[in-house]
Amino acid sequence: MNARTSTATQDDAWPSNRRVAWTFLRVVGSVILLVTLYYVLPLDRSSTTLTVTMLVIGLAGFVALVAFQVRTIVTSPYPALRAVEGLATSVPFFLLLFAAAYVALADLSPTSFGEHLTHSDGLYFTVTVFSTVGFGDITAKTEMARLVVTGQMITNPIIYGVAIKVFVRAVRRAQRRKAEPGGLRSERD
Repeated sequence: MNARTSTATQDDAWPSNRRVAWTFLRVVGSVILLVTLYYVLPLDRSSTTLTVTMLVIGLAGFVALVAFQVRTIVTSPYPALRAVEGLATSVPFFLLLFAAAYVALADLSPTSFGEHLTHSDGLYFTVTVFSTVGFGDITAKTEMARLVVTGQMITNPIIYGVAIKVFVRAVRRAQRRKAEPGGLRSERD
């Protein structure tokens, strides 16, 4: 094997620094866009129907996002890098979706939580529930708020286990496909 073939094989196995940097920039840009949207949306002018609809459509969008990301992982020449990108954008989307629901609920009914929730408070509360820390300084007080928090508690393990497992399986599937003679490669990354 000559030096040129060896370099080509290494380049195929590991993404270039430029590709990693580009992926990092896409993740940072996506998260900045999501957080900006979260903070500029007028969540304090909602209705119960709109809040529930937003949460249901958002969760459906989350499932669609994960499905799309799994598809791109499987067809990517660098599936592990694509999986990291997928998780790094999916988790913030999930957290901001629940944070938005909490802010809207707190505005609809000021007694929904132990205190008024700003956008930052909603995000803080969501992360404490997601991380299972639950400091207790903000608590759900009304039935509707408790149902939404319970919904997040039930879906959290899906994110912890199922989504990560699905991404890992997609990476393995892509790696098997690459190892096959004539394995598919996509340059869409």
